[in-house]
Amino acid sequence: MTKYISSYKNDEESKISMDIKNRTVLVLGGWGLVGTAICRKLVSEQPKRIIVTSLRKEEAVDAVAQLYKEFPLAKKNFFVPWWGNIFTRHDFKDMNREEILGDDRKRKMLIDDMLDELDEKALRRSTIFQLLEKYKPEVMIDSINSATAIAYQDIFQSARTVLKEIKENNGGTDIQTIQNSVERLICTLYVPQLIRHVQILYKSMHRCGTKTYVKIGTSGTGGMGLNIPYTHSEERPSSVLLSKSAVAGAHTLLLFLMGRTPDAPITKEIKPAAAIAWKKVGYGEIKRRGKAVELVDCTPEQGVKLKDMLHLRMKDVAKPMNETLKSVFIDTGENGIFSRGEFEAITTPGQMEFVTPEEIAENVIYEIKGRNTVHDVIDALDNTIMNPTYRAGYMYHS
Repeated sequence: MTKYISSYKNDEESKISMDIKNRTVLVLGGWGLVGTAICRKLVSEQPKRIIVTSLRKEEAVDAVAQLYKEFPLAKKNFFVPWWGNIFTRHDFKDMNREEILGDDRKRKMLIDDMLDELDEKALRRSTIFQLLEKYKPEVMIDSINSATAIAYQDIFQSARTVLKEIKENNGGTDIQTIQNSVERLICTLYVPQLIRHVQILYKSMHRCGTKTYVKIGTSGTGGMGLNIPYTHSEERPSSVLLSKSAVAGAHTLLLFLMGRTPDAPITKEIKPAAAIAWKKVGYGEIKRRGKAVELVDCTPEQGVKLKDMLHLRMKDVAKPMNETLKSVFIDTGENGIFSRGEFEAITTPGQMEFVTPEEIAENVIYEIKGRNTVHDVIDALDNTIMNPTYRAGYMYHS
């Protein structure tokens, strides 16, 4: 009778997975809250080097500078910064998404990369392949919030835009505008993006000799259910938030399949079901998307009467104060900053509550070294699904 293929494939690979010493370790999202904690935990395991990645150059460079400050005895090139978008081809890795979508040629290339057949050329031009080919990490830890990166492209808003333009065109001749919007909509399709990402990831790791892959996943709701009160719109729970959970779940199943592939690396996923905090508690300028929030003042004379509809963007109702917003804040890394009240609300018992990045990092290191933390989702799926049975095997041979 044929036995099912476990994610733990053979003793040879298990031995490799249990020793981080003198191995090259790649930490995707190394500037982030969890990524930083993982990099710190890795140092005592004495790897050959740690590749610390982030989306932006300044983030990756800052992460490495902070690590060298914390570990001054680390040798030169022990921490190596790398930056770029791992979900695109290498030529696009330093471009923001709007720059790609706003260019007709680049937009079509993005669609081709997502929907065309994954041939050798497509594989080699991908950011992931070139990153792994350059550093050839034996261990890869992925702490990027992939579900957020994909789901927050907001396919619902893109679809509404297309439908609105079709309605307004009403049989007219402005086909180019509609075509551009439809292409943008195609670029936000969640499942094709996720499938292509995992395909490239698997092929790249297999080609470049990666032995262990650990993903830091998400439940999408901080562990809460459909009753989650925190939302992105008037809809509760919001479609965008549920999309994040749906993408996270689909990602887990694709990694489950990768773990059952004979020539794939040992595949694991730690999935926190709570808010993760914190990176630091501080006082200073409050920034949004890297820019300080400017203060404005609306005098009683400039007051706006509220009638049937509240307009969110109004001109000439407030004057700049030439100051920026300063306050106490809780920095949760890539999940943004929270005021004390906001943080107290989401971490209240019965709400999201929270888990620390150090606890997650500890579980990651334990799993790489072969210890059973009971927090590996892939292993849990492996042990709870119904596998082929003796009875069925007997019937097959009878």
